[in-house]
Amino acid sequence: MFDIFTRVVSQADARGEFISTDKLDALSKIVSDGNKRADAVNRITGSASAIVTEAARTLFADQPQLIAPGGNAYTSRRMAACLRDMEIILRYVTYAIFTGDASVLNDRCLNGLRETYLALGTPGASVAVGVRMMGKAAQKIVGDSNGITTGDCSTLLQEINLYFEAAAAAVE
Repeated sequence: MFDIFTRVVSQADARGEFISTDKLDALSKIVSDGNKRADAVNRITGSASAIVTEAARTLFADQPQLIAPGGNAYTSRRMAACLRDMEIILRYVTYAIFTGDASVLNDRCLNGLRETYLALGTPGASVAVGVRMMGKAAQKIVGDSNGITTGDCSTLLQEINLYFEAAAAAVE
């Protein structure tokens, strides 16, 4: 797993080239957007428990068969596993947000997750709904301008949505 800077240098080195002006400009933008990323991750991390809990509560209200006897989240042990998985996905999304790179999310979290859920009989479509609910909650928290430096975060909010959508699509 490389961060974006290491990857750019590694790719240029493999080609025996200098880092292009376009790549340098893109990296400079990432650095200048670093505070926005750190603020977004800090806000999501600070609200992680509430994000997961509310997404699960809404999911189970919309799909009560999941918590009914015989459902995939029936018994406290299965419910805990569900909440743990949602929290893990949220945590890896924050890594992607912070680095501006989905590779850690894909490589360490999503790769093989669908197959695991299929093997366990976990309904991927329901997990995807929960992930999307977490995404909406996270975007709402990040998009709240109270107590932060003003600035345009629309691009970052779109990027955050892409990470949650990638996670949802990976389990569907």
